[in-house]
Amino acid sequence: MIHIFNGFHNPNGGSEQEALRLYELLHGRGDVQLWSTSSRTSEELSAAFPIRRLAPLKGSVPRGGTYVFVGAHWRNRAWPYFAARPERLVYVFNTFHPKLLALTSTPPPLLRWPATEFVLISAFQSRLLGVKGEIQPSPIDIGRFAPRVRDTRAQPVIGRLSRDTADKHHPDDIAVYRTLAERGCKLLLQGATTLAAALPQDDAIRLLPEGAMAAPDFLHELDIFYYRTGEHVETFGRVVLEAMACGLPVVCHRHGGYADVVRHGENGYLFDTSEEALAILAELVAQPALRAKIGAAARRTVEELYSPAALDARSAFYLRGATR
Repeated sequence: MIHIFNGFHNPNGGSEQEALRLYELLHGRGDVQLWSTSSRTSEELSAAFPIRRLAPLKGSVPRGGTYVFVGAHWRNRAWPYFAARPERLVYVFNTFHPKLLALTSTPPPLLRWPATEFVLISAFQSRLLGVKGEIQPSPIDIGRFAPRVRDTRAQPVIGRLSRDTADKHHPDDIAVYRTLAERGCKLLLQGATTLAAALPQDDAIRLLPEGAMAAPDFLHELDIFYYRTGEHVETFGRVVLEAMACGLPVVCHRHGGYADVVRHGENGYLFDTSEEALAILAELVAQPALRAKIGAAARRTVEELYSPAALDARSAFYLRGATR
């Protein structure tokens, strides 16, 4: 029995999506249960997935097996003392916060739980944290995120997708977007209403709120995917891999977990400065054939990363029994 724990607050949140994709990966290969650790569970997610609320006084707690925490933890909670001891304790560590690392590295002694096994979602994250563990890319449904036939447009659409918070946006990108608009490019930015005060909204620049369009539908509206964050550093950057799965050429800031997958000039592009980003974007805008070539290579990369053999190997990690 595998129990997956998450707060399940935000239908568009990265940790929520990671927990749900892990459920989909393991469901059918083993007995899997989703648990909400929060009283603010999303009604949308509860309607779509069999999520149970932890309620120890009502006997709604896990009864042993493998406990997998994704973006949630057990510290300072009462319910673990009512639950059965797990055979294995796995923490999918998808942030860079050292406080959470300390909280999850050792369970409270009174619980007598096994030692924590960490799953990291990129080698980039492992290097920056100095933590060793199982490295598994965040699960993605590459059937749902698939290429579409693209018409050659006079004005290619450049876009990005993220949560609608300031830390997801780099302040230097305001100037990048303005420059692109001045060059005649179309920009479609979802999860970017936080930039409304700094950017004009007209035919050239469209800002959409978070969740306005389903991620695959949004990505299918683009010709080029651009990505850079502000204070938030992506441990993995699932949206970049989703864009690659859709056959889009991606142009991304070098500092993120996705940089382990993007090979500059082969299946995407990495940049350090705004000037580099603008030069790469100009080249892609001017050359539809180059966009198609890089996008096809991006799709092949993602297909290899999420091949049946690769998924079986990742599933095997969770399905194995406790090490004696």
